[in-house]
Formats: sequence, structure tokens, C-alpha cells
Amino acid sequence: MASVFLYHVVGDLTVGKPELVEFAETETVEAAIRAIGESREGGIAVWKKRSQKSVIENAEMRQQRFVGILNSLDIVAFLAEDECLADQDKAMKTSVSEVVVPNSSLLKEVDPATRLIDALEMMKQGVKQLLAPKSIGWRGVSKRFSVLYNGKWLKNLNTSGANNASATNINRPSASTTIIQDKFCCLSREDVLRFLIGCLGALAPLPLTSISSLGAINPNYCYIEASQPAIDATQKHPRDPTAVAIVEPTSDGQRKIIGDISACKLWKCDYLAAAWALANLSAGQFVMGVEDNITSRSVPDSSVSPAAADPDLTSGGGSTRPRKFSSQNIGFFSNSPSFGVSRSMYRGRSAPLTCKSTTSLAAVMAQMLSHRATHVWVTEAENEDNLAGLVGYADILAAVTRKPAATVPESQPS
Repeated sequence: MASVFLYHVVGDLTVGKPELVEFAETETVEAAIRAIGESREGGIAVWKKRSQKSVIENAEMRQQRFVGILNSLDIVAFLAEDECLADQDKAMKTSVSEVVVPNSSLLKEVDPATRLIDALEMMKQGVKQLLAPKSIGWRGVSKRFSVLYNGKWLKNLNTSGANNASATNINRPSASTTIIQDKFCCLSREDVLRFLIGCLGALAPLPLTSISSLGAINPNYCYIEASQPAIDATQKHPRDPTAVAIVEPTSDGQRKIIGDISACKLWKCDYLAAAWALANLSAGQFVMGVEDNITSRSVPDSSVSPAAADPDLTSGGGSTRPRKFSSQNIGFFSNSPSFGVSRSMYRGRSAPLTCKSTTSLAAVMAQMLSHRATHVWVTEAENEDNLAGLVGYADILAAVTRKPAATVPESQPS
């Protein structure tokens, strides 16, 4: 296990990555929705514009321009506000600087020769994206056991056919002379997970160990009950992962999960329809879907503000009826029965992504990657409906790096 993290470097993971295209904070919400649809993890990095493009930026200057990461849940929550529902056109043209939550700690600029173990440590501490400069000296060939650390050769390394002194004195261009000016690529946590799943053999026996045994289950998750208004999910301020479980309490004091409201679920949905639903429906109705033939008893007229009513449905005499929220118009639901039907009858993307506490780490990693999800909800082994916690990127990284140097000494790769 240690060899994978100690002797691989960030540059190994950036091979083939496209060049970074900055998304400016002056762009509109409408532009952000398009950008998020093409992004990883359902979010985009937002930047302040450079004051002078002719000025050469150093790492500190670039870090100061980074604002934060804007995700789909942030946008849906913004569009669900009363003022936005009243004037959707104006809301879509709002600058993202008014929507994004400033947090400069979510991105970190690193050298391509930074050890993978150090990069993972940054991500475990909350960094979501790593910014690595493109380099002329970087050949794009993965070094299985790289001996580079921050652009310097590691000392005390035994190599065949050469002694330590000759290894440490090899001439190698410094990072400052090989970096292509203003050319960067971004490394996400999903990229790291894809790399790790390709190294399962080197990680043995961890991949086949249950997430419960590895301590990878995070019991500190955000949740609201299905009967509460869906908009209450935005008051939980979930950050990592950006997800709120929708639960129903059971007679024995447990929580039965029926769905979730999260950035990855809202990734490519109809944002305006989702915003209307978030503002007007209960959490259970939001995640389960409400069909076009919904009755007034299911969603009372009193729960819908006049501003949120669909102007196309205006009837004579100035009265309005609420806009219908369906599995078709929101985009991320499949055809499904109305709220109240058992989750076991549900088949579609609205169902929460779950696993058992006895599931292996490799299975959870594959599940996240195949669904392009940032998390998996964990249920009890004895009862698949009772929620026990969740597993996110940070939990996986912590599990696989808990004792990275215990099996392979730093002085000699194996």
C-alpha cells in the first residue's frame, strides 16, 4: 500500500487532463448551470478575473483569486428563494458572485512532483481540487515508483547499478524552468479515486475489507424528515459531501432513508423545476416525485406562493393554480409512483445510492465511480432501510492512508 502513495506523484494522475478554463465570478447563473453540467462532482471552481493579464502570477496571487466552488445544490437553493421564483429571468442573469459561498481552502496549487501521499493528505483535510501547472519536463509517462518529492530527488534510496550519491546528484531541470506559463490542469477527488481503483492489488487487503471494519462510515451526516419542507435541507448547510438524507422515523427510533437532496442528484436536472419543487413541496415529495395527476390534497394551494405559480396556467378571474412538479419535468427522476409508495417499489435515479455496512471498500469505490456520485449512504447489515451513516471521498482517503508507511519503508521501494 505505501509504495502506491509514497512513490507516485501528482503528475502521474494529470496525464491527459485538459487545460484549466477559469470560470469567472462575473458570469451568470445561467452560464454556471451549463458549466456544472460538464464538470466533475457537480461543481465548478469560481475565480476572480485577473487585473492585468500581462503580469506573471505566482502561486500566492493565483490562490488569492480563487473564490470557491459552486455546486448544483447552491444554485437550486438560490433559485428557490421568493425573489427568484417571482422573476426567474432576472435570477438566471444574476452574477455567480452572489451565489457562490467563498472558501479559498477548497483548492490548492501543487507541483506536479508532489508525492501522492501529500496530495491525499490535503484532500483529507478538505481540499476538493488540486491545481497543477503543466510542465515541459513532464513526459506524461507514469512513474511507478517516482523518487521525486517537490522537484527534488529523495535521499537514502538504494538503486541497482548506481549508488545513492550518484542518484541524488543527477541533473534535473527545476520546476521554475519547465513550467509552461499560465497552463494548468485541475485534479479532482474523483480522479484520485479512479487512480486508486486501478491499484487495488497494491492496496490489498484493504479493498476486500468491509467499510465498517475500516472505520470508513461517517455517522455525522445531515438529514431531515420526509414530512418537513424540502427547503429545510438548504438550512443544514452540508459541505462534504453536499448531501442531506431524507428519512422517515421508525417505531424503534431508527431512521429509514427514502432519498436524498444533494449536489450530485441535482447535477443535470431542470434547475427551475427543481427550485420550484424545493420551495413548495415536502422533502418526501421532492425525492420521491409527484406526478402530473397530483391532487390538491397532496400539495395544497396554500403551500404555493402566488409568485411561484406558473403564469401559463393562469385561469380567468386572476386566479392561479400551482405549477405541476413531475418526474418528467425535473429531469432527474424516472417514471415513478406518487409519494407514499414503498421505496422497495421504486426504480430510478431518485432512489438513494446505498450500501450495507458489511460492503467491501472496493465495492463502494466502484459504486461511486459508476454512478458519478460523491457519496454512498450506508444502511445496517440487518435492515437495509435503517440509515447508519455515509461514505464520502474523504472517508475513503482516510481509510486507505491510515498507516501508509507501516508496510514499506521510505528508504527502499518494493
